[in-house]
Amino acid sequence: MSLPNHDFDATMLEETAHRPWPLPERPWIMTQTWHDLLFAHWPVDHEHLASLLPAGLELDLYDGAAWVGIVPFYMTNVAPRGVPSLPWVSAFAELNVRTYVHVGGKPGVYFFSLDAANPLAVAAARALFALPYYSATMAVRQTAEGVAYRSSRTTVAAAPAEFEATYAPTGGVFHAREGTREYFLTERYCLYTVTSDGKPRRVDIHHRPWPLQEADGQLPVNTMAAAAGIRLPATPPLLHFAKRQDVVAWATAPAG
Repeated sequence: MSLPNHDFDATMLEETAHRPWPLPERPWIMTQTWHDLLFAHWPVDHEHLASLLPAGLELDLYDGAAWVGIVPFYMTNVAPRGVPSLPWVSAFAELNVRTYVHVGGKPGVYFFSLDAANPLAVAAARALFALPYYSATMAVRQTAEGVAYRSSRTTVAAAPAEFEATYAPTGGVFHAREGTREYFLTERYCLYTVTSDGKPRRVDIHHRPWPLQEADGQLPVNTMAAAAGIRLPATPPLLHFAKRQDVVAWATAPAG
């Protein structure tokens, strides 16, 4: 997929009324633009999922249920603050496996894995954010049926993980209302990780409210959750699509 760089919409920083807490006072450090994103969610056994979390992170539930999300998308404008994005460094596909946690009263995202088609980005994210990034061979293209997405993990030391999907929006754009399941699953303004000595850290992010659309899709190959020790139910996933989201991120900070 070929999408433009150098088109980051910085006016998103002026829209903050929707946030659950104020922007951090310290400067943000990175831009990203997410394209053609699919949220695929499944309810899972919360006791087993909680057992997979590092100490210090508490599983976040919606109506008593835990959720796992598998999120494929394509990124552009991936660059440090003040540095121009470069086509061969700043644009690549990414695929996340995530759940929902909270620390110190702030709800956020915990990633079991992040696969990316850019070895430089994988190394940088592991070093800067202590996130479980893995290298993968990935292909994303537009078809008559929607977005065709394929990923195969190539990091030798990690569990094998494969993903293939075709997906497309089926309805108009909407913003999730606070308190709804869609809001719980998407409107998250930080992520959590844990250092090697077991201390939780928070990465704050900012973006506009998600421009969600209901979606339809086929996921004929999906071993992403299984690679993390998670068994997904046999029921179809809850699917939502987002065409574009501009994002800024802050450096990691102590959580709690």
